[in-house]
Amino acid sequence: MDNFWVGAAWALTPTVLLGLIFWLIIRSIIRADRKERDVYARMEARERQRRGMPPAEPVE
Repeated sequence: MDNFWVGAAWALTPTVLLGLIFWLIIRSIIRADRKERDVYARMEARERQRRGMPPAEPVE
């Protein structure tokens, strides 16, 4: 019975590790996109303020 659980663990380990790596990559892509959008919104707000324009309406 002990060998069964060791074999099961070895069989599942690659799948779990690949899933974890995939999740980390997707998470980092989504976070980078969110940060880039925030930076762009701040740049746009600064530029609108510099030109004397009203603030942009939030997009939902």
